[in-house]
Amino acid sequence: MSEKTTAQDGTPDTSTDTTEKTTTTNGIAKAAPASSLSAKERDEIAALPYEEARDRLIQSVQALEAGGLNLDQSMRQWELGEALAKRAQALLSEVRAKLDAAQAQQESSADTAGTQSNLD
Repeated sequence: MSEKTTAQDGTPDTSTDTTEKTTTTNGIAKAAPASSLSAKERDEIAALPYEEARDRLIQSVQALEAGGLNLDQSMRQWELGEALAKRAQALLSEVRAKLDAAQAQQESSADTAGTQSNLD
């Protein structure tokens, strides 16, 4: 299901995406719950550097661990934490790929170190 809202000027409000996504598991379609994060929030998270994503993730986890949140607040913190964790992991994966490429380059150049073939 989709929830549509209207901005003050009468145009559709697209600041939050409440569209449910459908996933299939073993041929059974399941509707995923709509995200409480707005497109703007998701874009901001996607632009965060690793350290800020990590720090905000820690804050989100601490808020959940502290308790005292109602169900909606807890779900929002959980969704925020998931998005931040995904961003941090993506950045770590990028760094890992760069390190692997540098290591492979270093290994391939080590094979020809001290030979005439590395002068090409």
